[in-house]
Amino acid sequence: MKPIESLRISRITKIQYLRFAMKVFSSILLLMISALQLIAQDRTYAIKTIEELCSQKYFGRGYVKGGLDKSRDFILQELKRWKVSPMSSSGFLQQFSFPVNTFPGEMSLELDGAKLRPGIDFIVSPESTGLKASGVLTMKDSSHYVDAANRLQISYLKKLTWSVAVQESDYTAILVDQNLLSNKAENYRVTVENKFIDNFKASNICGVIKGRKKPDSLILITAHYDHLGGMGSKVYFPGANDNGSGISLLLNLAKHYSLNAPDYSIGFICFAGEEAGLLGSRHFSENPLVDLKKVRFLINLDLTGTGEEGATVVNASVFKSEFEILDNINRDKNYLSKITARGKAANSDHYWFSEKGIPSFFIYTNGGIKAYHDVYDIPKTLPLTEFDDLFRLIVAFNENIMKSSKR
Repeated sequence: MKPIESLRISRITKIQYLRFAMKVFSSILLLMISALQLIAQDRTYAIKTIEELCSQKYFGRGYVKGGLDKSRDFILQELKRWKVSPMSSSGFLQQFSFPVNTFPGEMSLELDGAKLRPGIDFIVSPESTGLKASGVLTMKDSSHYVDAANRLQISYLKKLTWSVAVQESDYTAILVDQNLLSNKAENYRVTVENKFIDNFKASNICGVIKGRKKPDSLILITAHYDHLGGMGSKVYFPGANDNGSGISLLLNLAKHYSLNAPDYSIGFICFAGEEAGLLGSRHFSENPLVDLKKVRFLINLDLTGTGEEGATVVNASVFKSEFEILDNINRDKNYLSKITARGKAANSDHYWFSEKGIPSFFIYTNGGIKAYHDVYDIPKTLPLTEFDDLFRLIVAFNENIMKSSKR
């Protein structure tokens, strides 16, 4: 063989080797990408989502400063980002309205000349009417003081927990941290500005990723995106665990199924009006955008930001076979330390669906921070202890539940 021919063969061999090596490398890379996609939860994305929704821009995702609408627009943007399609031909949004009492203006209280901090030292009972007055308090009992002339009551409590009212009373009730003052105050000065809205407009956000093999079979993932809003012009309730955590988990599941097309359809519903009395979920259940008979299962996510003590499943004793599937997966994979079974309860958005016979779980995590409906429910102290494992558990449950689908 001539030297020049040997050199040519050598070059051809090297080129073939390089091509082979590139194919092997590409295959390995694809396998790695596929493995990552199989479990596509993204803790960084979850944290950023919660921080965003709890920022001042959204002002507690409630009824002042456009907080609810701004959070709706952010979530809608994220669903579109993950290629989620509208659930209805009319779009993603299902509109409804309800009355709500709000406090957009001045909020101040002085007791015996001491200025109290709204949200920290005191809160206003959410049904209260506005009041600007000063006077002397009379003891009603050891925890309640009143000024009958101004229809004012001041109560001392261990824990200040706020909520949302859909009616306005004819009195003003103020709740004060009982640890604040060793002696109950006599003199007061108060300014509370409220605005009652008869017809507050809100929207459920409804999307779907169509299944490849069973597009008519549907699993619904739900979470409420509203919270308490603000009390006064400066104080707002961030709602990191309640329910920034649930929304972040829902969006992570949307991301996962956009990267891993499911055989069956996955619906995503972000409800408004939960804090005002499960109003958004009730509206959807009475005006469904999908055939509820085709819903194989519904998983409602609320308060999912902890998990040191496992999780609780509402309706576990109602839908026993499905709970057994969930519990067996958890025991086999050792995701959560334990899953506590709970019975029927009207404590979140799953309720109206299970009342219509739709198999439904409400899952919330246990342990960790105790902040709830107060100004301390913030992203900084939310541990997300079992976020990843709860994500994996839900994905595994969905796969299993559709294998035994009767719908």
